[in-house]
Amino acid sequence: MEELEQPSLFDRFETLISAEDTLEIRSFLNDQNISDVAALIDEYPEYAARIIAHMAVHRAVGVFKILDITQQKEIVKKLPSAKTAELLNELPADDRTDFLEELPKAAIRDLIKLLDPEERKVTLSLLGYPEDSVGRLMTPDYVYVYQHNTVQEAFEIIRKHAKNSETIDVIYIINEQGRLVDDIRIRDIILASPDKTMEEITDGRVISLGVQDDQEYAGQIFKMNNRVALPVVDDNNILLGIVTIDDMLWVANEEFSEDMQKMGGTEALNEPYLDIPFFKLIKKRAGWLILLFFGELLTASAMAFFSDELSKALILSIFVPLIISSGGNSGSQASTLIIQAMAVGEVSIEDWWRVMRREILSGLTLGGILGLIGFIRIAVWHQLMQQGVIEDVYGEYWFLIGFTVSFSLVGVVLWGTLTGSMLPLLLKKLGADPAVSSAPFVATLVDVTGLIIYFSMAWLFLHGIMI
Repeated sequence: MEELEQPSLFDRFETLISAEDTLEIRSFLNDQNISDVAALIDEYPEYAARIIAHMAVHRAVGVFKILDITQQKEIVKKLPSAKTAELLNELPADDRTDFLEELPKAAIRDLIKLLDPEERKVTLSLLGYPEDSVGRLMTPDYVYVYQHNTVQEAFEIIRKHAKNSETIDVIYIINEQGRLVDDIRIRDIILASPDKTMEEITDGRVISLGVQDDQEYAGQIFKMNNRVALPVVDDNNILLGIVTIDDMLWVANEEFSEDMQKMGGTEALNEPYLDIPFFKLIKKRAGWLILLFFGELLTASAMAFFSDELSKALILSIFVPLIISSGGNSGSQASTLIIQAMAVGEVSIEDWWRVMRREILSGLTLGGILGLIGFIRIAVWHQLMQQGVIEDVYGEYWFLIGFTVSFSLVGVVLWGTLTGSMLPLLLKKLGADPAVSSAPFVATLVDVTGLIIYFSMAWLFLHGIMI
């Protein structure tokens, strides 16, 4: 007998919704994996608020945390006030802060009123830190013990307070003034003798983050030290909270998205592409396009400046797109490589000379390769012209034109790689975002200088002969 095919997740959900059996819907949703419930919300966005409202609050929180900000906004907008209050109060402080900071100020004020007094105090404290600081990411839900506590006492504290903690993989040790002394893995506490004090089993090799530290810097610290959580302290080393690896993964994803958008020559969208209002999207893109357009006007000015040379040797105009595109491409390559290397901590401002030295060699080598190809192309075309296969456009000075193109390619590729590699480091030094030195920006900058290099080489090789 053939086994009957089980109805899919979506089919079962549609059946329950049609029947409007509240108890069955609640039971069904609470039995699903959180990722499956998120998939239901993606498939049936019109039921998103009802899905969250029907779930047990701790499971609803788990689903809400992994949804896009746009979905979160729609859900909170449609939920009854009582359910919204329940959801927000149950959310971890750091996730709640991440959500609230994406809302208009008026909406933040209304939602904060729904919080319990203690949760309201914590949320307002976190919102008071700079937007990209570690303070916005930290959670006050952690377990700490004192130096003088024994292992036995530590276990009692863990049993009492760990239920609401973000993680108990690591326990934090403070002194009587609240200053961070050390952190210790739960495994080390389990293996220690019950009568030993915390001070006796610690090693003093604590790694912490400052509450004002940049989130991108925090991500590098996590990566270098292979931690799942790190303590956050103020200027007096008072323990304020912890940051966990899931927060860092979220930051890394946000930073990556912003950098990709900036490298493409737009402002960071900060919203899903399909959800951002049309005119807001135009505003984000228009600024950079206008700036790049004015940059290209300089290219037109450079062409006009060398118009006499072009009129005397029209053959030079054939290679203008070749020259400026090669410089722009090499600059875009270099800027992309350096921005990526800086993002993952492989390159810092202090490495500028090593980068420059490497890019000088790279520029000369790559330019030499392209220059050789360019010269061979002109030589081959000249031979075909000599044999009457195609019309002769280079004339008797074809080899000088070949030298002009070849040396110009070496120059513009070298200049492009230097500009593309040094500009991100310079912007970082000035406190700006290196991703602003996007590929289109570098290409536009190199276009103008590429023309100057090209016509300078033309004057050097062809002055008194063709121009």
